[in-house]
Amino acid sequence: MPREVDWTQPLSVEGASADPVVLRLERLSKRYSADRPALFEGIDLELRQGEYLAVMGESGVGKSTLLNLLAGLDQPDSGRVLLGGVDLSALDDDGVTLLRRRAVGFVFQAFHVLPYLSVEQNVALPLDLLGVREPERSRRTTEMLTAVGLAPLALRYARELSGGEVQRVAIARALVHRPRLLLADEPTGNLDARSAAQTLTLLREQVKANAGAGILITHSRTAAETADRILVLEAGGLRSLGPGR
Repeated sequence: MPREVDWTQPLSVEGASADPVVLRLERLSKRYSADRPALFEGIDLELRQGEYLAVMGESGVGKSTLLNLLAGLDQPDSGRVLLGGVDLSALDDDGVTLLRRRAVGFVFQAFHVLPYLSVEQNVALPLDLLGVREPERSRRTTEMLTAVGLAPLALRYARELSGGEVQRVAIARALVHRPRLLLADEPTGNLDARSAAQTLTLLREQVKANAGAGILITHSRTAAETADRILVLEAGGLRSLGPGR
């Protein structure tokens, strides 16, 4: 029976427990089907508050699948994902959705910013979903826009922005609710070199500033080296490449 979570004790930074471990993977395994080799198996990982981790790997090795498991969008064949000490497999669908909404922020390669909303409205969306009311919603939105350098563009429509600016909107939206865990899936894949470098710097700075933890999924060694440590996802699991920057 899925257990109930006490949602009066939020898993965002404000309500985080004293445990500095944000994410723990225990013998995590995933395969496409019973008659095919495992994508990966037996993964153990511990991610602590303030840590920014990069996961590299060739196309098709399962990086996005791993990301989906961490966010509770998919279920492992065996093993456990614990986010803020909560075992995702012990929650029902509604529980996982609520936990993800409160405790996880996403940055995608395709941005997923809504073009017919203003910059300010896009960034405020996670706060709207969590029921954060005015004036707190406006205060936190403005603070986040200032942090990513977009305050002067708050009333612009997202469709009027450059690619690099849209990705900064996505980063602000992912962090405005102060999640414990930021997941970034190839966030620079659609950007030019200058915008990519700015995005990578901003991701690292904002993970640290918000006292959360972050995982960057990438095929780029240059991008991975902006993280604290680098892992490579292979068929057997995760292999360490050592520290990043």
